[in-house]
Amino acid sequence: MSATVAGVSDGAETAMPKLSLILPTLDEAAGIGAALEAVQPLRRRGVEILVVDGGSADRTAAIASPLSDAVIMAPRGRAAQMNAGAARARGDVLLFLHADTRLPPDADRLILDGLAVSGRSWGRFDVAIASAHPLLRLAAGLMNRRSRLTGIATGDQAIFVRRCVFQSCGGYPNLPLMEDIAISGALKRVGRPLCLPHRVLTSARRWETRGVVRTILLMWRLRLAYFLGADPARLAERYGYSIKKS
Repeated sequence: MSATVAGVSDGAETAMPKLSLILPTLDEAAGIGAALEAVQPLRRRGVEILVVDGGSADRTAAIASPLSDAVIMAPRGRAAQMNAGAARARGDVLLFLHADTRLPPDADRLILDGLAVSGRSWGRFDVAIASAHPLLRLAAGLMNRRSRLTGIATGDQAIFVRRCVFQSCGGYPNLPLMEDIAISGALKRVGRPLCLPHRVLTSARRWETRGVVRTILLMWRLRLAYFLGADPARLAERYGYSIKKS
């Protein structure tokens, strides 16, 4: 199933953008407006904003349309949706952003200048979790340190990559979970990531909904199981994702 463009805003830039922001969604009507309002300053500076919807049953696409350059309909699944956005993107650099994550105000400059100065091909931001819970502050700190040590990034850290390198690596593997870990491994073979110390702020909703300690332990177990060769589909089911059967 190929992706289709559901809408393109009348105010879309005609010049080729240097940076394309790709935001996958599924039933995000409650928060997609705020997420896209937060990146409008980047859009006014020429960043292409692409929303890739995986078949939302709510008003996600309708809300996103006037606040983005295109709303693309794609098969459900974060990897498939991000690949569909990358295929549609015109920017030299691709930035993948979760709907519940907020970028620093000058994210576009930080990414483009950082890649140019460092000569790196890809990278990510440090992350902070929007919670006063001490364990979540610790979890974010450990996530950032682990990423610097291993060269592996998570989707919460807003991965960015030169489009030519993304294409040469084959894009995101079509996995129901751990797609960010998998592509980090592929990109690491090209070079180490640029680890920007500036923080993106991600929602604590998945930790708070399931319980902070329980979710942290679950994520550690799933990641270890993935590295030991477990089937990502089974891991996704353990995480609580519903896997669509074809």
